[in-house]
Amino acid sequence: MIEEKKVHKHGFVKLLEVMGDDDEVVNAARISYGKGTKKFSETRNLIRYLMRHKHTSPFEMCEVKFHLKLPIFIMRQLVRHRTANINEYSGRYSEMSDEFYIPEDDYIQKQSKTNNQGRGEESEEKGLVKFEMNRSADGAYHAYQHMLNYDIARELARTVLPVSNYTECIWKIDLHNFFHMVQLRSDSHAQKEIQDFSNAMYSLVEPHFPICCEAFEDYVVNARTFSAEEMRIIKDQLDGSWTMDKYNLSKREREEFLWKLK
Repeated sequence: MIEEKKVHKHGFVKLLEVMGDDDEVVNAARISYGKGTKKFSETRNLIRYLMRHKHTSPFEMCEVKFHLKLPIFIMRQLVRHRTANINEYSGRYSEMSDEFYIPEDDYIQKQSKTNNQGRGEESEEKGLVKFEMNRSADGAYHAYQHMLNYDIARELARTVLPVSNYTECIWKIDLHNFFHMVQLRSDSHAQKEIQDFSNAMYSLVEPHFPICCEAFEDYVVNARTFSAEEMRIIKDQLDGSWTMDKYNLSKREREEFLWKLK
């Protein structure tokens, strides 16, 4: 049975196939077959041990396959995960859709003043943004159709379309690298739109691998990694002998360190 989540107005995430489950991860780790007579607690402890110590190959034995409909600018971020197998809708063989991503009001924000690739405070120009995005999309698609009407090659005509245009793909990946994708794309620093797709994909996968996902959340998503200098600060804090100024951390490193401790 295909499981589906709608994302934004035109997009969706469909889980087409799942190969494996928690037991398959355990079996791969033990190089054995069948579910056997192992208790749940033993399965859970082994999976958590594997995740905690970064023994990744047992998780790579399981796979998930999706059918995705998403804007091109989100697709381009997923392509960065090169361990996935992808087959995308071809604008050379078929006409591109007339659907474009237009953000909801609460997604329209100003450029961040502290992050060159992020959003900041809310913008009051929501109407302007939507007007310009719709005008751009309508004009581009009109130009695209106009060229097709004159028998211009589809592969050439499509170049006028913006990255807000929707595309579709089949996207397959092993469980370990799926977790890596979620770690990056569901992070609060990622673009909001890809967070939505990543979260939707994860919500469909989690019921099939509940113990693996629990371990992933405990040891990856909600865990923190500290540098040697940061560990020295923590040890000095426990001893009651520290002041921030005596450590060799930049302003950015200090901010990130304090964020980890929240």
